[in-house]
Amino acid sequence: MDLEMIRKDLEEGRTALGIELGSTRIKAVLVDAGHQPVASGSHDWENRLENGVWTYRMEDVWAGIQDCYRKLAQDVQAKYGVTLRKVGAMGFSAMMHGYLPFDAQGNQLAEFRTWRNTMTEQAAAGLTGLFQFNIPQRWSIAHLYQAILNGEAHVPQIAFLTTLAGYVHWKLTGRKVLGVGDASGMFPIDSAVNQYDAKMADQFDALVAPKGYPWKLRDILPEVLVAGDDAGSLTEEGAKLLDPTGTLEAGVPLCPPEGDAGTGMTATNSVAERRGNVSAGTSIFAMAVLERPLSAVYTEIDMVTTPEGKPTAMVHCNNCSSDIDAWAGIFKEFAAAMGVEYRLPQVLDAMFFTALKGDADCGGLMACNYFSGEPITGLEEGRPLFARLPDAKFTFANFARSHLYAAMATLKIGMDILFQKEHVQLDMLLGHGGFFKAKGVGQKLMAAAMGTPVSVMETAGEGGPWGIALLAAYLVRKEPGETLQAYLENKVFAGSKGESANPDPADQAGFEKFMQRYQAGLAAERAAVASLKLEE
Repeated sequence: MDLEMIRKDLEEGRTALGIELGSTRIKAVLVDAGHQPVASGSHDWENRLENGVWTYRMEDVWAGIQDCYRKLAQDVQAKYGVTLRKVGAMGFSAMMHGYLPFDAQGNQLAEFRTWRNTMTEQAAAGLTGLFQFNIPQRWSIAHLYQAILNGEAHVPQIAFLTTLAGYVHWKLTGRKVLGVGDASGMFPIDSAVNQYDAKMADQFDALVAPKGYPWKLRDILPEVLVAGDDAGSLTEEGAKLLDPTGTLEAGVPLCPPEGDAGTGMTATNSVAERRGNVSAGTSIFAMAVLERPLSAVYTEIDMVTTPEGKPTAMVHCNNCSSDIDAWAGIFKEFAAAMGVEYRLPQVLDAMFFTALKGDADCGGLMACNYFSGEPITGLEEGRPLFARLPDAKFTFANFARSHLYAAMATLKIGMDILFQKEHVQLDMLLGHGGFFKAKGVGQKLMAAAMGTPVSVMETAGEGGPWGIALLAAYLVRKEPGETLQAYLENKVFAGSKGESANPDPADQAGFEKFMQRYQAGLAAERAAVASLKLEE
């Protein structure tokens, strides 16, 4: 690494900054002119369950972003002796979907309802039937229609409805825009024109016309942009909002704000047809860029787009690593009680690496990792469960493996539709997220679960924040007519290294046996949801 060259990039503003608001962490990544991460900052946060709604408060959003940026600037100063004043381009991304409505004066009209909520079943089913297009419960249009069905008083006052990334971008630039990938999680996109589907928008307006609202749907949704489009620049007010010290200069060009699905595709070079990626953290989702449309509507499959607007099948599951993290916390406490102190990452590594020593079918153990509802399996709430047969091989290795399998189980149900019913072909699945941090473990087990090779690149740990930084770099560095796919292939990932794992037949057979036990065990999960009530 040429420190002097990096210093010049920093001082002359040849950098690109990406900040992503994830479920449990806000992270910033700054890349140099060669797209390599040179500094980072992060801020941990958690969603709140308030009045039965999973939410984040907007004051926490800004406190987190400012802390994240401050730590990034400190990292730059510590590593390179440079005060961060100039940034060449920047972009913001966040958890997709959800509900953030505002009135004409910019006042927030309801709590931010995140992707994790499963309160819109009636609306989602009604719109899916109307459009003949799957509308998941977490999509913004489902939340809007459910608010209408519920007769919520704020609905007539809505002047702007957006996602978390769209909200942050609006406050920093004054522009009410959204990248097409994130927009595709608000309302269906017509990929022929990369705009909201006009027929479906008209159908929705006709559906709610008897209510007499003063708005039409397309009037309140963000303007749709694709990767490389001008999305505005950092205003003086926005610069002070991001960096209250006043050091950061305004005028930085911003790329269209995107969702974490689009940044995951970008960060894994998975924007081309026959490419797929798996993002596995608090939630887990897989994306497959399609060669042709699906033949039918599946409630388990969401149709979204790449940041360029290519149709993409998405299998999204609300639950992935939270139960693994919770058990790791218990083991950390146990070790402390025995007089030994371990950091949580050490405990997680022990669980992951030991899982490889377990029986391929987990020896008769069954875990269900549902902290929240899971629409793919028809559950509106979740209760984490662990069960075992009386004669099960109850070892730590099998216990750990059962929880890693559980993290992938619901995804497997959805992906089997693509592979078995739609005969979707993928050359490779690219993995990123916390599930893949233990080297060689996540991709080996994921390959067995999905029945396809899984690769993890050296940069996989950077994830979404790096992905949105790449989209920011593409905005200002692309050649005329150069597609995002070509830019990534030729200028970012050329010569990049990664580790691949092919499906192991023994692991595949063991995972299938576990899945039989898992799907049968969902009856116990439903009973737990019905009988173990959350305290008010």
